[in-house]
Amino acid sequence: MSDVEEPVDRAVETDVDRAEDDVVLRVEDLQKSFGGLVATDHATFEVERGTITGLIGPNGAGKSTIFNLISGFYEPDGGRVEVNGVDVTGKEPYEVADHGLIRTFQTPRKLEGMTVREAMLVGPRNQPGESFVKLLTSPGAVGEAERRNLADAQRILEEFEIDHLATQPATDISGGQMKLVELARAMLAEPEILLLDEPVAGVNPTLRNKLADQIRRLNEEGTTCLLIEHDMDFVMKLADPVVVLDQGSVLMEGPPQRVQSDDRVIEAYLGGGT
Repeated sequence: MSDVEEPVDRAVETDVDRAEDDVVLRVEDLQKSFGGLVATDHATFEVERGTITGLIGPNGAGKSTIFNLISGFYEPDGGRVEVNGVDVTGKEPYEVADHGLIRTFQTPRKLEGMTVREAMLVGPRNQPGESFVKLLTSPGAVGEAERRNLADAQRILEEFEIDHLATQPATDISGGQMKLVELARAMLAEPEILLLDEPVAGVNPTLRNKLADQIRRLNEEGTTCLLIEHDMDFVMKLADPVVVLDQGSVLMEGPPQRVQSDDRVIEAYLGGGT
């Protein structure tokens, strides 16, 4: 009898552990006001590992504020942010990044005086060459890390099919190409969860499709994604689940089909069914 029961107990424990491990980002009761304006109003949601989760809502719904709170660019007035079960509430952006959460920005910053390859090399975390002490005491280790980062940068540029831009000045490429470079650069930091802030805003249809393909590929290779995007067609085809914000609070969340058919979403965000 005991020989039969023991495997069952182990299986139950494994299922519980897996369920707990599946939440990579947890946002609980998050609050932020600017003067008398409530930007984030007790927002609560989770991002499960392996998903592409969409965060939608009109201008003023609080999407960018939530991204800034999660990634450490704003300090919340209340609530909690956890990455892989670790409380990162109020930590600096680099500290949040050290726990595996990396973000992109709606308008990528073009690095003056750098080629695309050089701009890519800003991405890796905890580079030993950033330490003056290690430059003096461990030059071999610094050189090895730089060679490894350079090889990784070249590999990722090739994966994103933009290796032909490697020697171009970062200020000379198009906005859409810069979106691809920023996404590629973020992958050098080896994120567990990647926050994408309007990845296809202002991007032509060809690059839009390429960005969608790259996001799918990264997700299939193990990167969890949380994305803000005003392009409803893009979100609904790419993301599952979708979280809907209304005046800083979570209105609802669920699969794209259910979100699109919800009367509150249709009225508030999709223009009466468009």
